[in-house]
Amino acid sequence: MNFSKQLINWYLQNKRDLPWRETQNPYLIWLSEIMLQQTRVAQGTPYFLSFTAAFPTVFDLAAANEEQVLKLWQGLGYYSRARNLHFTAQYIYNELNGVFPKSYAEIIKLKGIGPYTAAAIASFAHKEPVAVVDGNVFRVLARFFGIHDDIAITKTRAVFQNLANELISTKHPDLFNHAIMDFGATVCLPANPKCSICIFNENCFAFLKNEVAQLPVKNKKISVKNRYLNYLILRNNHGIVIQQRTEKDIWQQLFELPLIETSSDNEEEFFLHLSNLYPNNSIKKVTANTIKHKLSHQQLHINFYEINVSKFTSNQQTSAIQDLHNYAYPIVIWNFLKDFFTLEKI
Repeated sequence: MNFSKQLINWYLQNKRDLPWRETQNPYLIWLSEIMLQQTRVAQGTPYFLSFTAAFPTVFDLAAANEEQVLKLWQGLGYYSRARNLHFTAQYIYNELNGVFPKSYAEIIKLKGIGPYTAAAIASFAHKEPVAVVDGNVFRVLARFFGIHDDIAITKTRAVFQNLANELISTKHPDLFNHAIMDFGATVCLPANPKCSICIFNENCFAFLKNEVAQLPVKNKKISVKNRYLNYLILRNNHGIVIQQRTEKDIWQQLFELPLIETSSDNEEEFFLHLSNLYPNNSIKKVTANTIKHKLSHQQLHINFYEINVSKFTSNQQTSAIQDLHNYAYPIVIWNFLKDFFTLEKI
């Protein structure tokens, strides 16, 4: 059987209608690929449309300030992606005369672009026959060919990359890459794959050997760190205190409320600590239940405390309630602020 031809034929009949597929503009392809890293298509599509409306060209993105970029990115997570996008747009504008590189070898040199994204841009925009390898591709190839190499090990990527490069259609590399990603996303699913309607089920190693649930092999366990974040709503009639996260940590450059991070979830101990910090102020815990927010390697346990203060200090940045929407926040903070102050959703 011809794996590539059969896969492309399936794709031409079943491809998803996505806004970034009707273009060969490398800028738009780049945006979509960066946005879809760690993000589902359904979630990423509205962001893509908003982003391209605000920044239709690489020149527009380069000319924007970081606050604008982060605000539009709010809710997508992994904010380093947005900062790298902005940096690279400025580099293309200032150093490359606004011309996006055309070859895989040149594209991969850009900040924030790895092998997968470089392959996607090169194949979709310029039909360079270099295969994309992401989670979908690992899964499809591991199951079909019966590859038991551990995908959590770095050197395994080369095994899959070499195989995918052998399989890719040199005539239609763009269609092949779209096809194998779509197939993994809609048929060869991580859980409950649609093996009964799979076009490869007569030849698929995993299906024939009853190893679908075991492939691909991924043995590396992710260590999750618990963090306890206590946010203070320091407010009076003029507004509340906000601050920007500047250290190299989660949510860098985004805004939040004054924060006290503790080593445990002992609320009584923390409330006593807070009473000592603000002995003459009205203090109220406003989260009935601790908010849990999971990141890739961290589990955040978040509570909010409202504290009325008579005046703000000179070194505190403040915002009127009606102006809070002008800043970019981690989505968990923005959702709280929006609900607590009954702000309009933006």
